[in-house]
Amino acid sequence: MKYKFFPALLLVLLSITRTFAQETTDSTAKIDSKFSISFGKYPKKRDRIYVTSSLSGMLSFADMKQNGEHLRNIPRFSFIFNYSTTFNKDFSRHFGVFTGLDFKNIGLISKPTDSLKLKQRVYTLGIPVGFKIGDVTGGSFFFFAGAEIDMAFNYKEKQFVDGKKVHKFNEWFSDRTPLLMPSVFAGFRMHPGFALKVQYYPQNFFNRDFSYGTTGNKVYPYRNLDANLVFVTFGYSFNGVNYFKVKKKRNYMRMKSGKAEIEVNY
Repeated sequence: MKYKFFPALLLVLLSITRTFAQETTDSTAKIDSKFSISFGKYPKKRDRIYVTSSLSGMLSFADMKQNGEHLRNIPRFSFIFNYSTTFNKDFSRHFGVFTGLDFKNIGLISKPTDSLKLKQRVYTLGIPVGFKIGDVTGGSFFFFAGAEIDMAFNYKEKQFVDGKKVHKFNEWFSDRTPLLMPSVFAGFRMHPGFALKVQYYPQNFFNRDFSYGTTGNKVYPYRNLDANLVFVTFGYSFNGVNYFKVKKKRNYMRMKSGKAEIEVNY
């Protein structure tokens, strides 16, 4: 019962204070006599860490150079095995942070010669760390950015001559690429869960020190090759409503008189 009388008591005090201020103000001063009361509810806020997941397709581009000369390459699209689980923490309705686990299929397609085409990719497991700004509670629109470290655990290569596949192989934890691949990313998400992200890998995709062959007759296939990857990712996020607790909406009463304003939560 005491909470029911509290807003009324504040309203009476506000009225008395306003009357006293009018009596003591100089007669030449101008007083704004507008008075208003408004009621409402604050939107829901996710109080604890909650989990979301997403599926995505990746369109990748590569800046490739062989002995300092640009090497022809073809944009690559991958959809299979691009899945992420994200752990979110919202500090307010407009700001939050996140981390998680990303399983990705990343790579490139190059044409060293007119007749030879190479498809090279790695499966990676990544850990992103980032922040988000915007309507992070409602999810209507927010911007996000951060950095990620990927661990490459499977390398696969296919070779085509005149359009015909002539050779393919894959290696677990191959030395042909770096084991750890850092990157930075930025993007946005909009209702009901569609997202677009751009991700850049500043490190060379290939390990230039990799070699094969016998001692004295070693071959270094990537010694003079540089390749930096850029991805444009299109994804859809699932909210994971079973994994987080939603704080109840809070009621409020807001009283305003001129420049004075009082807000009561109940």
